[in-house]
Amino acid sequence: MLKLFTWWNGATLGALFDIKRRSTLVGTDEYGNKYYEDRKKSVEHRNRRYVVYRGLAEPSKVPADWFGWLHYTLEKPPTEAPLNRRAWETDHKPNMTGTLFAYRPDGSLKESGKRQKSDADYEAWTPDA
Repeated sequence: MLKLFTWWNGATLGALFDIKRRSTLVGTDEYGNKYYEDRKKSVEHRNRRYVVYRGLAEPSKVPADWFGWLHYTLEKPPTEAPLNRRAWETDHKPNMTGTLFAYRPDGSLKESGKRQKSDADYEAWTPDA
């Protein structure tokens, strides 16, 4: 039973059965997410595309090239036509909000230090009476 749960990684068995029956595996990204495309065209005259996440369904774990393919911005998947990377581009990072690795600036509740000055730091003017 444990092998079954590690195989399907959070997707329902019905969804996995349906995807395997109607679709073909297009590729896998570096996070272990699997991408599928329907064999038949849908009503919009294009094949539906799916992602089955590895682990928790976290959409921020979808890299830019696969995101473009899923949303029909790119016609060919990154396995066939990878995006050209520029020297200044960094690797994709998932959303870290709510984790220990989240960004915490100085002065936030979780970090010590003094916060930066803000436009909200003002004193109301009162006329001399």
